[in-house]
Amino acid sequence: MAQRAEQVFKAVVNDTDPKNGGKSYSIDISGSNYNHFLGKKIGDTVDGLFVGEGEVTLGGFKLEITGGSDLTGTPMRADLDGGNRKKVLVSPSTGFKGHKIVKKKGQRYRYTYDGLRKRRVFRGNVISAATRQINLKVIDNGNKSLEDIFAADGDASSDADAE
Repeated sequence: MAQRAEQVFKAVVNDTDPKNGGKSYSIDISGSNYNHFLGKKIGDTVDGLFVGEGEVTLGGFKLEITGGSDLTGTPMRADLDGGNRKKVLVSPSTGFKGHKIVKKKGQRYRYTYDGLRKRRVFRGNVISAATRQINLKVIDNGNKSLEDIFAADGDASSDADAE
């Protein structure tokens, strides 16, 4: 009988502090922390303690779930209920840019038409086992800045490589 691979989310944490320039940091969520995120919705607030493992956790931080995507890259939308894939007729917004690029006289132009709509596939706003990436934004900062936390992680991995 085939064993299932360990379930992992890739969390992308966006630092909203203007001093840090709006950088984003990527970290894996697995194990019991993985189960904590199942069933949460876009807009929910989570404790940073559940993001990361070992020395690299975001304890003291408050994070808001802003979106995500599944293994195929299908984006989640806040206005769709559930965690399943759904086909929706949308105007330009999340998941649909709403412009056409046209080549004219050797140049590329971007045209935006009024009333342009397309049928696209999206995931609902609930995090499920099919979700692979979760986008998080910092609401309340902890004791250390995100840059310091992730820089310390990078130093630890480079020290381990040197030995």
